Amino acid sequence: MAISRREMIKAGLAAGAAISIPSVLRAQTAPTDARTVRMVMGDLSTFDPIVTTATMTGNHGLAIYDMLFSLDSKLIPQPQMVGKWAVSDDKKTYTFELRDGLGWHDGTPVTAKDCVASICRWGEVPSGGKLIVERASDISAQDDKTLIISLREPMGLLIEILAGAVTPVLYIMREKDANLAATEQVTANIGSGPFKFNHALAKPGASFTYDRNEKYVPRHEPTDGFAGGKVVNVDRVIWENITDQQTAVAALQSGEVDFHLLPPADLYPAIESDTNLALQVLNKAGDVYFMRMNCLQKPFDNVKARQAMLHLIDQEAFMRTSFPPEYTRTITSFFGNQTPYTNDENTGWYKKGGDPEKAKQLFKEAGYAGEKVVILQRTDWAEAGNCAQLLAVTLRKIGVNAELAPGDSASNGARRRNKGSVENDGWSIFITSESDYERSTTLSNPTLTANGEQGWWGWPQSDEYEALRAKWADVETLEERQALAREMQRIQWDIAGTVLLGSVLSPIARRKTLTGLIEMPSLTAMWNMQKVPA
Repeated sequence: MAISRREMIKAGLAAGAAISIPSVLRAQTAPTDARTVRMVMGDLSTFDPIVTTATMTGNHGLAIYDMLFSLDSKLIPQPQMVGKWAVSDDKKTYTFELRDGLGWHDGTPVTAKDCVASICRWGEVPSGGKLIVERASDISAQDDKTLIISLREPMGLLIEILAGAVTPVLYIMREKDANLAATEQVTANIGSGPFKFNHALAKPGASFTYDRNEKYVPRHEPTDGFAGGKVVNVDRVIWENITDQQTAVAALQSGEVDFHLLPPADLYPAIESDTNLALQVLNKAGDVYFMRMNCLQKPFDNVKARQAMLHLIDQEAFMRTSFPPEYTRTITSFFGNQTPYTNDENTGWYKKGGDPEKAKQLFKEAGYAGEKVVILQRTDWAEAGNCAQLLAVTLRKIGVNAELAPGDSASNGARRRNKGSVENDGWSIFITSESDYERSTTLSNPTLTANGEQGWWGWPQSDEYEALRAKWADVETLEERQALAREMQRIQWDIAGTVLLGSVLSPIARRKTLTGLIEMPSLTAMWNMQKVPA
């Protein structure tokens, strides 16, 4: 019987991964306790979910903090910390009453003043939060359990914005933490959520420990997405930082970890062939990979150079660098593949396989004169790193002086904040991803803005686009927002501040003894899961 190439890869990777785990890790890792879950979740280096858009920090926040409202499995906002709420007849004043049983990990009660301070600090960062603060005539505590948001004009999407699951998320912090400037990091890690951060066991660069908050009072409703009762069925979760992917999969195979958030696609066969492991897609709509260009510096300060990148990209080739084709899709809508605002406006740039000649022509029209194009290459995120390498090769083929700048999450994150030229340690392009759901959160997601130097990294600017985005909160119907989305997409593909690389379903890997994982986009929840006997 003939053996397929896929079967050979499965066998080879399974054998290789099983023997590759270093003996030092085996010696240092205690046998997994029945009520302890070990999760490979990435290198967590920033803990304040307001100062970063990093998903890892959002996952950390989801464990230790709580929210006023949360999204259910249908992405509909539901009360979480709020017990009762009402809106005035003129739809300008919202009154929220906190539910009973809310307490901080330090033993003090949660108050309305904590919520007000948290809203105001969060309101300095994401565009949705800024919009609420700008339109508010009053955000204040009426008593220990009651707060109000009074608006100068109605804003029908207010609750949806408060419940958004896009980092920076509106996690509620203690008043004394939330009183810090939004640019100053909160380091206390004290929330009111279902898990407590164990400071004594924190090992930066190696692992972080989260203990079940035994005093947390879940809502009485069943768990439903990020909403409902946040019931913790384990005593401890250990966030492991294992940077070598083969080592992480080997640890999963040996039972030394239970969960791997982003297993590399080339090891899917090894995972699928192991009877103790499973791949599971938590985000059913998938993730969108995209690039951002520095619109302030040459050559991408010229719109034609940015438009060239739209034509240059062969999405299928970029996705093949890291993912099996059955997990990937092409994407042409600025608002994602499976959102209420997905549309086909102004997508004539898309061509299967890309159009390098058109891209070359547009670079020439842009007056490109051989300026260096620096592409930030993630060394601790193989998929983005692979895309960066292909991008460099693709640009060089049409005569662009492309250069890779390797670095990990922290160094690349610091560098991409630099608005300067590449000669002054700036950058030209970086690659990232976000959930398909996030492409629909127009008022909350900073990647969907076009407000120049006040906006997200890359800093594209279009006053026309921003004027349309400002109307988003004022229109009342889905149909009106869909019409706005078409106009906004037309402008986005003209200014080309973002270039799509493709869409992928990224499964997590887990031991089959770990069940109850919450299937939601954007963030990964630690509650509800449990370990069953092998």
